[in-house]
Amino acid sequence: MTADSTSPSADVQHCDAVVVGAGFAGVYQVLRLTRAGYRVRAIEKAPDVGGTWYWNRYPGARCDIESLTYSYSFDADLQREWKWPQRYAEQPDILRYIQHVAERFDLRKHFTFATSVEAAIYDEASQRWQVRTSSGEQISAQFFVMATGCLSRPLEPRFKDMERFRGARYMTSRWPHEGVDFSGKRVGIIGTGSSSIQATPLIAQQAEHLFVFQRTPQFAIPAWNRALTDAEMRHAQETYDEIRRLCRQSEVGISYEGPDHGAKEADAESLRRQLEFAWERGGYLMLAAYPDLVTDLESNRIVSDWVKEKIRARIKDPEVARKLMPQYPLGAKRLCVDTNYFETFNRDNVTLVDLRESAIDGFTEQGLRTADGKEYAFDAVIFATGFDAMTGALLAVDIRGRNGLSLREKWKRGTRNYLGVTVSGFPNMFIITGPGSPSVLYNMVSSIEQNVDFVFDAIEHVRKNRYASIEAKAREESAWTQYVDWVSKQTIYTKVQSWYTGGNVDGKPTGFMPYAGGGLTYFEFARQAVENGYRGFTLAN
Repeated sequence: MTADSTSPSADVQHCDAVVVGAGFAGVYQVLRLTRAGYRVRAIEKAPDVGGTWYWNRYPGARCDIESLTYSYSFDADLQREWKWPQRYAEQPDILRYIQHVAERFDLRKHFTFATSVEAAIYDEASQRWQVRTSSGEQISAQFFVMATGCLSRPLEPRFKDMERFRGARYMTSRWPHEGVDFSGKRVGIIGTGSSSIQATPLIAQQAEHLFVFQRTPQFAIPAWNRALTDAEMRHAQETYDEIRRLCRQSEVGISYEGPDHGAKEADAESLRRQLEFAWERGGYLMLAAYPDLVTDLESNRIVSDWVKEKIRARIKDPEVARKLMPQYPLGAKRLCVDTNYFETFNRDNVTLVDLRESAIDGFTEQGLRTADGKEYAFDAVIFATGFDAMTGALLAVDIRGRNGLSLREKWKRGTRNYLGVTVSGFPNMFIITGPGSPSVLYNMVSSIEQNVDFVFDAIEHVRKNRYASIEAKAREESAWTQYVDWVSKQTIYTKVQSWYTGGNVDGKPTGFMPYAGGGLTYFEFARQAVENGYRGFTLAN
């Protein structure tokens, strides 16, 4: 241990495990460990549970996975008692759900809120993690679990002369809890990712004028969101076992029906019928219209062109439609799910500013100026500039393993890991839905449950067999990292820079981070590792 690291003292609090985060992952990890009698200290930056759903309260914030499956499956009574009001849950409903789970299982008592973890240092002599929080507290634990989420580290906007702007500034990822009234205001929103696509239609309805500053045109599929009837909810509650079974048979954790052949093999009429069916179903499952859309560029082009025609039909002005047309394969960037996004550009009080034609030069006192000299005046600006995805929250903590090696240094050239859950050189440290796992390419809550269960079983294995630690072997870590990279190169995901690849963050090493081989394949790898005595891991006394 170095002189400036977190070191043991008489004031250190001892426990079995430290869990960082209070979203779906942190809440479930704490539940599993405490139910088994482990002493757990859970640390959360926010004042309450919720994770990303605590912070992201912008207008229109909702999930892009249907409510009935964007929920925990571990407790049958919980499934039967909770009622989702809409097909796609809004942020307040998801937050209420997580809060309900925390209350139902009395989990808040294990959390320290409004506190961040600043450092976590592995002490080789004691074989324990020494954790320091923002309050100065020091905690010693055998196990250290980062359940900080994939989209929880916002990218701070960095534009020239931002401090000159006299108006109000907001970030979609840190929205004021009391809400914002834009009535009678001229508003600018920078960015057109998922958050902006959800927020833009509602802000346009309220604002006097809205300027949408677009950096990258996006694919967005209608959600066709609606209220769930009491009969639908009762039926789901009665048949949840079957709903979950069908989801678990899917590579993406969502139940769907589709053909067994590619789009390029379909005749014109069957192609039209299938794509209309997928469009009317709506949402993220447009990517499941054909089984080869993420692996075959020709099939993807056929469907991408068809979707673009659907988008064009929603926009009155041909020139605006041209600017809104995506220029990458469908799904290569996160597929957005919208409600009246493209129709919003038919409004007289909405102006699209295409930053590909002229980038932002800098802010002025009244607004901003683009490189072509045009100035846009507004009373408030909204930054919908995204996240340092997958690794941002992990690397915000000073995590150091054996020989003082920091995770930042280890991942300087890429996110080496084993199964997306462990990292060689960092014993007894686990990551929930980290790089190298399906995570954001799968139903997130189901992916979280699988990872948490894997981590819990690994911890139980260590304890019951009286080991001191479990750690990924360097050889298996290298093989897994290379395999994840190879799989990604068989897909459309590597054809464009995105937050999947780290390409949206200056200076971040680029490479496709999630495991793109599908959930079922990944789960089988994990199962085989366990059944073969934790193959790929070193178990030390």
